[in-house]
Amino acid sequence: MSKKTEDLAVNEEETLEENVESEETVELNEEDILKKEIEILENELKSLKEDGLKVRAEADNFKKRLQRDHDLSQKYKIQNFALEILPALDNFERALLAETKDEALHEGVSMIYEQLKSSLEREGVVAIEALNKEFDPNLHQAVVMEKQEDVEANIVIEEFQKGYMIKDRILRPSMVKVSE
Repeated sequence: MSKKTEDLAVNEEETLEENVESEETVELNEEDILKKEIEILENELKSLKEDGLKVRAEADNFKKRLQRDHDLSQKYKIQNFALEILPALDNFERALLAETKDEALHEGVSMIYEQLKSSLEREGVVAIEALNKEFDPNLHQAVVMEKQEDVEANIVIEEFQKGYMIKDRILRPSMVKVSE
């Protein structure tokens, strides 16, 4: 074999080895690239799943908040109406305390008062018991304080205006006189 042929054979062999190494490098690079792409896509998927869970949780919280607000509005829907009716109820009570010779009028006023009171009670509006009870600033509004010998301190001794509750909420506190 001639020197030229020998050199050509060596060159071809080197070129072949370089091509094989180059293909392996390309294959390794492609494999690394694909692994990186998979890793990026997995991270993106994880992030999207977390975002989806957050959105679902926010939607659930919003739904619960709307339901709670709706329930409260239904529970206390009569509140404004009851506040407007209470002065009329107070006037009926005053009318019943007034002296009158007309028994039929007194009976009619009493019937209207009882109907109005029972209608409010069906809706959860009830009078606060105050007289002879311990003063509670959450339920009573002290207008006057007076010292009385036979009554211990901090007891409601007179009620000027009845207080009312609607279910578990104060509608109007009782206006009272409290012993010192």
